[in-house]
Amino acid sequence: MAQNRWQLTGKKAVVTGGSKGIGEAIVKEFLELGAEVLAVARKQEDLEKLREQHTERLHILSADVSQAEGREAVATWVSQQWGQMDMLINNAGTNIRKPTAEYTPDEYNFIMQTNLQSAFELNRLLYPALQKSEQGNIVHVTSVAGLLHVRTGSIYGMTKAALTQLTKNLAAEWAKDGIRVNAVAPWYISTPLAQTVLQNQDFYNNVISRTPMQQIGKPEDVAGAVAFLCLPAAAFITGQTLAVDGGFTINGFHPL
Repeated sequence: MAQNRWQLTGKKAVVTGGSKGIGEAIVKEFLELGAEVLAVARKQEDLEKLREQHTERLHILSADVSQAEGREAVATWVSQQWGQMDMLINNAGTNIRKPTAEYTPDEYNFIMQTNLQSAFELNRLLYPALQKSEQGNIVHVTSVAGLLHVRTGSIYGMTKAALTQLTKNLAAEWAKDGIRVNAVAPWYISTPLAQTVLQNQDFYNNVISRTPMQQIGKPEDVAGAVAFLCLPAAAFITGQTLAVDGGFTINGFHPL
C-alpha cells in the first residue's frame, strides 16, 4: 500500500504545453510514475519528437488551447478515448515583456487567452471527466510573478495571480466532487522562454543574487512538485500554491 501512494500507475493525465520545457518534463515525470498521458501543444512536429522518445502510454494532440476550438478538441479527445481522466495540468503559457503603457490590445488578449482563459475553460470542459475519477487533480503552473512583483510585465503577473486565486476557489468548490486543485509557482527555470532574458549576464547575475540556492531551477524540479501534488500521498492537500523557487519568495534583505 505504501508504494502505491507514490505511484500514478493507471492514472490518466492531460498536460497542456506538453512538448517543451516544464511541460515536457511533467509529461516524462508522469510516464515514469506509470501514468497514461495526453500531451497537448500547438506544433505537431514538437509532439512527434516527444513521441519518438516515449512509445508507451503517451498520446499527442496538436491543439491551440488559447482558442475555443483547440480546447474543444482536447475535450472531444478525452471523451472519445478515455471517458474519464484523473489529472489536468494547465501548463500552457506565454509572455511579452513590456512596460505597461506600451502594450497593445492584441498583446493583452494574447497573453490573457493563453495563460488564463485556456486554463479556466479547460477546467470547465474537463470537469465531468475529472469528476468521474473521484480522485481528480488539477494543477495550475503559475509563477512567482503572481505572488509578488518581478520584471515579467504586468499582464503576465495578472494572469498568474488570477490562476492562484482560481486554484483556491475551485479547491473549495470542487472538493465535494473528489477533485483536488493546487498550483506550483516557479521562479526562473531553464526553459526556452526564460533563456531569452537569462542570456543577459547582468540580468542572470541579478536573479542569482536574489535566489538563496544560487542557481536557476530545472524543468525537472517543477515536474517533481507537480507530480507530488497529484500522488495519493498528497491526498489531503488542496488549494495550495507551492513555490518552486530556490527560496526566492522568502528572501529578504541580507546585510551580511
